[in-house]
Formats: sequence, C-alpha cells, structure tokens
Amino acid sequence: MLTQEDDVEIHALARRGWSVSAIARHTGRDRKTVRKYLKDAGPSREPAPSCLEPFRGYLAARFADDAHVDGTVLFREVADLGFDRSYVTFVRELRKLALRPRCEACRTGGHGVTTIIAHEPGEEIQWDWLELSETPWGEPAYVLVGALSFSGKCRAVICEGMTFAHLVDGMDGVLRRLGGTSRAWRTDRMATVVYLGTDRVTAQFAQVAKHYGVEIWVCPARRPQRKGVVEAAIKYITGSWWRTAPVSSLGQAQTDLDRWQVAVSDQRKRPGGTIATLAAQEALAGLPGTAFPAQLEVQRVVSRTAMVAFEGNRYSVPPGLVAQTVTVRARLGELHLELISPAGRRVARHRRAPAGAGQIMQSSEHARLLEAAVFDAFTTQKPCRAKQNRPPGAAAAAEAQRLAGQEQGVLIDLEQYAQIARVAR
Repeated sequence: MLTQEDDVEIHALARRGWSVSAIARHTGRDRKTVRKYLKDAGPSREPAPSCLEPFRGYLAARFADDAHVDGTVLFREVADLGFDRSYVTFVRELRKLALRPRCEACRTGGHGVTTIIAHEPGEEIQWDWLELSETPWGEPAYVLVGALSFSGKCRAVICEGMTFAHLVDGMDGVLRRLGGTSRAWRTDRMATVVYLGTDRVTAQFAQVAKHYGVEIWVCPARRPQRKGVVEAAIKYITGSWWRTAPVSSLGQAQTDLDRWQVAVSDQRKRPGGTIATLAAQEALAGLPGTAFPAQLEVQRVVSRTAMVAFEGNRYSVPPGLVAQTVTVRARLGELHLELISPAGRRVARHRRAPAGAGQIMQSSEHARLLEAAVFDAFTTQKPCRAKQNRPPGAAAAAEAQRLAGQEQGVLIDLEQYAQIARVAR
C-alpha cells in the first residue's frame, strides 16, 4: 500500500505525461501497483443503460395495476413485446431499476420504524401459543406462554390441544406460576377468545375474564409486534430451552421447563437488575381459589390393558371397552374426572392425577374384571392347523340341500291330486 505522499507524487507525474514504466522506475514501485492507483483515480465510466430501459414505461404501468404481479408473467409479456434476453437477466435488471413498489399492507415485520412501548408494573400479561409439531414422545404439543409486559418474566404450560378448555387450563397454570394476574390480558385474535373475523370477545371467554377480574385487550389484525414481549419470549423459549431439552415425555418437559424458567430465564440481565428483580415490582393481583370451571373433553382409545392415557397418566376402565374410543371428561378445578363410553354412559370416575405425574389410577373392581377376562381367555389347546382338510359336514350338506330346494321350487306329484278327486266323488 502506498503512502499518501507517494500517491500524490504518482498522480502528479502522470499529469505531466510520464508513462507508467517511467513512474515505476522513478518511485521504485511495481508497474502494476502504479497502474492500479492511476486507474482507481481515473474518471468513472457511465454505466451502460439497462436492457429493460425501453420497457420502463410498460413495467411501471403494470406495477401500477398490480404491485404483486409475478415476474414470470411480466417476462412473458415483455418477451412478446420484443425483449430478447433471458429470464435471469430480466429479473436482475428489474431489481436494479427498482420499479416494483413496496406494498405497505403486505410488509412483513410491520412498519420500517419501531419503538419500545413503555408498560406500567402489573399492567398487562401478553398471551400466545407455541406449537410443537414434533416431540420426543410422538404427539404434538402446544405451549401456552404468558409474559409480563413490564419485567418480561414469562411462564408456560404445555397442553395437549388448543381448545377453549385447554386455553383456560393453561392460563390458570401460568398465572399460578407467576403468582397472580395483571390488570389486563393482551391476546391476538384467537378463535377461542374473539368471534371469527372481529375483535369482539366471545361470551364464553368474557366469563373467564370476569372470573379472574381482568380486562381483555385484543391486538389489531396483522400486527404481531403489538405483543412483542410474548413473541420474544416464545423465540427465546424455543431456542434456549426446547432445542436442547433432555425430555422424553410431556411430564418431563413441563418439569424441565419450570426449572429452566426460574434458573435461566429469570436471571437474564436488564437495565435495573435481572428479570426476577423487575418482576418483584409487578404487584400482581390475587387469584381466585379455583380455576374457571371449563369442561375439558378429549377422545382416547382404550389400550389392551383397559387403560386410558390422559395428561401423562393412565386411568382404568372395564375390560369390555378395550380398543374402543372413550371420552375423558374433566372439569377444571375439580379433583375427579369421568370416562364416558361410546354409548354416552359413564363407565369410570377417578381422582385426577397431576399432569405428567406418570401415575396409574386403577380401581379394584376394574383390576378384578381384567384379571378374570385374562384367565377366561386362557387355554391350553393347540392352535388350529392352517393346512388341515375340513370339507362341509352332514349338517351343512343337509342345510345346503334345503336351501337349494327352496331356490329351485318344490316339485308337486299330480297323482296326489287325482286321488283327492276320486275320494271327493
């Protein structure tokens, strides 16, 4: 690299008419170096006009008609008008000319400018779902995340679905892990919260809000940044916990998630301290003694051991329902659940075990019936031989003849009619 003094001298000599070789001998520099510095300082050449320049007016008019018109469609149209270059060249030059307008309504990520919205302590909790389509236990899982807007403290509950009852159950679990509720809840336009296509809260969810004594704030459509706190929490949970979580069941996942939130998530640094320090300023309101009594119903297939899996636990039913689909019915806040047969009859009632506890709830009556069914099905006989010859027996042959006679009709002897006529005379 040349010094500023050498660079000035090289350009001064070139202006006097010295050749590159003469300047190189005089300064002791390589000719390629001298030539490079003189070339960089030379006047820049005007770029060649774009091959799309003759079609600029047409393209601008087409984008005025439809800002989302596909590039392949435009290429076919300008090719019919005389454009003789390739599609790759067309796309490259189209980007250089920057003719396609940017549709503000379809911009992802919101507006180009943004700001941090200030929140008061205890003002709101933001809610959203994290969907896990692939899990180590082979079933999809749905994580309801609640984040305090002021401190950023978040808690999450793993559910088996996203129905209204799952939502209420998850919300109650998140609130009890947070230690209270804020004055308002902010959600997006969930089908379980608002009427489809509107921002009006459903009557069912309004009862939930009354039960916990909160207001409901619904985010505007297509504005996910309005609930950016919970969006950031979901991204953090996915990358920091879920990708490396050593779990193999829903119960293990919930236990490990609760541990991670306290040991890792709450210890993140923020201006003024950690998230746990800021969360102490939230002053959350108290919670009712029980969850909102929503009724949770899920369909389950009875296993060969007459057991029904639900929330990481197993519940017994009579052995006659093996391989049939039963309904598990649990009302939030109650200590028991019911199992309903396909005919709509209650066949079992058990104490509801904690989710993910891995408990087996089997009544003594069901255990006795299952044992009796197993022993009744037990036999010491050898299985039938698959290649044994067993033609139809006598009873089957007689029945076949009877059926054949019915199909062919009954034969009547005319001599019998003649005898009856003679007696009648």
